[in-house]
Amino acid sequence: MSENGNSDFAPLNDFLCFSIYSASHALTQFYRPMLESLGLTYPQYLLMVTLWSEDDQIIKDLGSKLFLESSTLTPLVKRLESAGLVTRNRDPQDERQVRVKLTKAGWALKAEALKVPNCIQDAVGLSAEKIMEIQAAVAGIRDRLIEKR
Repeated sequence: MSENGNSDFAPLNDFLCFSIYSASHALTQFYRPMLESLGLTYPQYLLMVTLWSEDDQIIKDLGSKLFLESSTLTPLVKRLESAGLVTRNRDPQDERQVRVKLTKAGWALKAEALKVPNCIQDAVGLSAEKIMEIQAAVAGIRDRLIEKR
C-alpha cells in the first residue's frame, strides 16, 4: 500500500493477464452446457477436436498441440477411452509411444460437436474475421511468452 492507503497496482481489470484469464473462464462456462450434452469436459473437447483434425496421434504430439503435460493428458485420454470414444495402443514402430485413435463412436460425435464453435460467434456478436484476428493476437502473445521461458 502507498502512504495514502491505495494500492500501488492498477485495477485488476487493467491487467492483460486477468482479461485473458477471465475471458477463458467465461468461454469455458459458456461451452459447459453444450459440452455436457456431448458428454465431454472442455479439455476432452479440445482433445477430440485435435483428433478430428488428425486422427491416430501419439500422446507426446497431442500434449505439444494442447500445451499439456503427459501427466495431465494421460488421465484425460483414459476417460475418453472408458467412454468408448478413443483407443490407446502401443506404436508398432516404437513400443515406448502410445497412439490415440478415434473409435466409430468418437467419429460419430463429431457431427454433433460441429455446432459448438458457431455458437461463440453468435454469443459474442463479432464477425468471423474479427474473431480470427483476436485469436491470432492471443496466440501470438502465448507464443512470445513461451519463447521467453
